Amino acid sequence: MRIHCLQHVPFESPGYIGSWCDRRGHDLVVTRLHAGEPLPGGDDVEALVVMGGPMGVHDDADHPWMKGEKLLIAAVLEAGKRVFGVCLGAQMIAHASGARVYRNRFQEIGWFPLEATREGVSRLELPRSFIAFHWHGDTFQLPAGAVNVARTDACEHQMFMVGERVIGIQFHLEVMAPDVASMCAHAGHNLPEGPYVQTVDEMRNFTEAYESSHQLMVALLDRWMGERIE
Repeated sequence: MRIHCLQHVPFESPGYIGSWCDRRGHDLVVTRLHAGEPLPGGDDVEALVVMGGPMGVHDDADHPWMKGEKLLIAAVLEAGKRVFGVCLGAQMIAHASGARVYRNRFQEIGWFPLEATREGVSRLELPRSFIAFHWHGDTFQLPAGAVNVARTDACEHQMFMVGERVIGIQFHLEVMAPDVASMCAHAGHNLPEGPYVQTVDEMRNFTEAYESSHQLMVALLDRWMGERIE
């Protein structure tokens, strides 16, 4: 399948999603919105991945391409196609679905544990707890028809699914060590203080969860694509 990916900034790439596409024989086509590349038409998109970024869903004035992106996401959702959102991408799916996106009480920046909800365990076969990389300060109400499948103490809505074809995650299972290093280099200056914010050194030096994150990403993407591959 031809999977279209929307990338908002150069330092938040598809990461391990590209490796999954190679393994499964899918074509990954990336539109680099930050570089002024034009959006595809809705009819040209078979499946859509929306990546993260430091901007928020309401920052249209600073990023004029966001208006067209929102229309594209809404059109792809309306057509019943597969959409997978990461961090800002999950927030964009929620926003395009009519759900409220707003500032969370806490920012989460670093490697922190998540807890799968009952629905996450039963419907997505998520582990009851797992560690993943976070870099977000906004949260959202669940879109209509969505099920919350993972949470943290800092953010109740960490991951949702709508039916079988739409998944949004606030955290980053796609990152590899160079991705974390790049995010820290570009956005790690003057980090806010808070109970869920690690230092740059802590983020860069923690390596224990990459393998499990990538295994979980493969399982989620297989489920999203309707594939059941061991």
